[in-house]
Amino acid sequence: MRRRSYTTQSGDMWDGIAHRVYGDRKRGEMLMHLLLEANPAHRKTVIFHSGVVLTVPEPPVYMPETLPPWKR
Repeated sequence: MRRRSYTTQSGDMWDGIAHRVYGDRKRGEMLMHLLLEANPAHRKTVIFHSGVVLTVPEPPVYMPETLPPWKR
């Protein structure tokens, strides 16, 4: 799984970071747990200072079981 990084800005919060790095708000909220798991040293941080570098894991690829084999 490829990882990239995100450098926080003053006032950033987990949900806003997830929204920024993963796209729309709903998807960001669903994938916020990935950010928390990848950055255990910052789990208790609610509001970030600027300059904190966070690891951003790639989201898993969703393959519905209903797709025919040639589309998977």
